[in-house]
Order: sequence, then structure tokens, then C-alpha cells
Amino acid sequence: MRILFWGTPEFAVPPLLALLGEGHDVVGVVTQPDRPRGRSRSQLDPSPVKLAALQEGLPVLQPEKPRGDAFMKDLAELEPDLSVVVAYGHILPKIVIDAPRLGTLNIHASLLPKLRGAAPIQAAILEGHTETGITIMRMVPALDAGPMLHVVRTPINSDGTYGELHDHLSELGALAIVQALALMGVDAAQEIEQDDAESTYAPKIDRASAQLHFTRDAVNVSRVIRAFDPRPGAHTTLAGAAIKCFGVRIVAVNDDAITDDALRASRPGTIRSIDDDGLVVRCGDGAVRITQLQPAGKGRLAPIDLMRGRGVHIGDRFDDSEGTGYLSAHDAAGGI
Repeated sequence: MRILFWGTPEFAVPPLLALLGEGHDVVGVVTQPDRPRGRSRSQLDPSPVKLAALQEGLPVLQPEKPRGDAFMKDLAELEPDLSVVVAYGHILPKIVIDAPRLGTLNIHASLLPKLRGAAPIQAAILEGHTETGITIMRMVPALDAGPMLHVVRTPINSDGTYGELHDHLSELGALAIVQALALMGVDAAQEIEQDDAESTYAPKIDRASAQLHFTRDAVNVSRVIRAFDPRPGAHTTLAGAAIKCFGVRIVAVNDDAITDDALRASRPGTIRSIDDDGLVVRCGDGAVRITQLQPAGKGRLAPIDLMRGRGVHIGDRFDDSEGTGYLSAHDAAGGI
């Protein structure tokens, strides 16, 4: 079977290497164009998938958009039997999806029909899911709505970060696509239609998604910090300056669990202690411990190091555009 692989970020590299490692005939790779970086925008960076493809000696296509006569000609010359897509970065038109004789498969990082869309890993953490996984589905023009061929499940650790789950699901995607192709090879793959009534959506991450509101409860604050660690980082302000928070543990899940009277009496966002284990901050309900802070333009630092540098003090309060009103965990989790 001649496979055309589509992907761009690091998440897509393990599936590509797994296909090659299992001896599949990968005839080429389609990835995003090299992108400029730096202030001068003069240096072009290839995608992780392009670097992996070139190292393996594979032909690479980099259209600005996967359409048009010239691109369709390049695609046809590769004569793929099947396309495999993972985090490519563009919606494929029907003519491209249907071009290979066996169609196009997609590796999606959720248990479909839950969390269709661009950011299912972050959304699974934000929404408090205890389980996620990889779904191999047949692509159709509708967003992540095609029939499912294979599903691999995995639990979500209660204190796991986006980065940890991202890397695990990337490897799980590699396993899942190899298994799905093996099932197809012996005509054992069953296509199951998704129940659209059960579908949910995981939109693309924007700056507002990663904003911390300490007026919300400790569970919500913990989820937001975990969902954006290591990137882009959950952000707030302290003494009017931008700062990001990383590394979080729930100290008290609600006010009933707070044993420190000074902590209980504090306003949401107030820092009540700083030591080698991090800082404890009051939430709208409960409290959390944060182990790393990143001021704008600097690297991550332990809160106690910031305190020694006079950048943070006990009694300081993280700013919050929502004011000091209380939001329950249920209210706060109503959107991503």
C-alpha cells in the first residue's frame, strides 16, 4: 500500500516514523511551508515533519494551500493508495480527500465524537475528563465527523500537564495507525458512524483561553495551569506586570478543606505563603500551590527565588479582570 503522509508539528513525527518502521511504503509527505521566525523574520524554519521526512529521504510537498491544478498534479504523480493525516494544519477539500483509491484516514487526539476540533488535548484537561485517547477515522469534508475505524483509550492523570499528555498521545497515535492499517490489511476494520448528537467541540486556543482567574475555584485554576503547560502558559498579572504560572497542586479543593484561618480570610488571588515547595494562593473556593512563575521576558523561576529578588511577596495579589465574585467549578467549566 502506497501511503501519502500529511502532518506538520512534532505531534505528527512518531506516527510517520512508525509507518516507516513497520515497513509501509510512504511515497511522500505533505507539510506546511517553512515559516519565518525571529524579529527580522529572515530565517525560515522547516516543520518537524519536514525535518523527519528529509532525514528518511522522502519527497516533501509544501503547498501554501492543498489545492489547485499544480498541487493536484504533484499529488497524482505520487500515486498514493491512501492518505494519512495528523495535525496537518489545513482543512482538505473533498477532491484531495478522495484522490487516493482508499481515501484518507485521520489520527485525532480524542475519543470521538467528543472534542472535535483544533485543541482536543487542552480541552480534555480543561473539562476535567478522566480519559481520552486516539481515534482513527475516515476523513470527510465535515470537521472530524467521519466514520471511526479504530480507537485506543488512555487515562488522564489528575495532575498531568498538556505537555505530558501531548507526548503520550503522539506515541499512542503511532500505535493506533499501525494497528488500524493492520486491521485494514486483513479486511477486519469496521467503520462505525459517529453520533453527531454526542459531539462536542474543542476550538483553537487563543489568549483568552489561557487566562487565569483566581476568583474561580481551585479545580478550575488547576485545570487551566495544567492545560497550558508548557505552552503557551497560563497567564495573569501581578503588581500590574504580566506573569505565567506553571506547576500546580490543589491545596484545598474547597473552602471547607482550608485549615489556615489567614488563608480562608484572604481575597481570591492573594499569596499566603512562599517556600521551597512553591507559593500558596487563595482561589474563589479552595486554594492551590504553584511551583514556578515566569515574568515577561524571563525564564521560569521558583517563587522563593522571585521573593528573594523582591519580585513577589506574601500578601501580594494576582490581578483578576473578573473582580472578586465567586464562580463555581460547574460555571467555570462551561466553556473552553
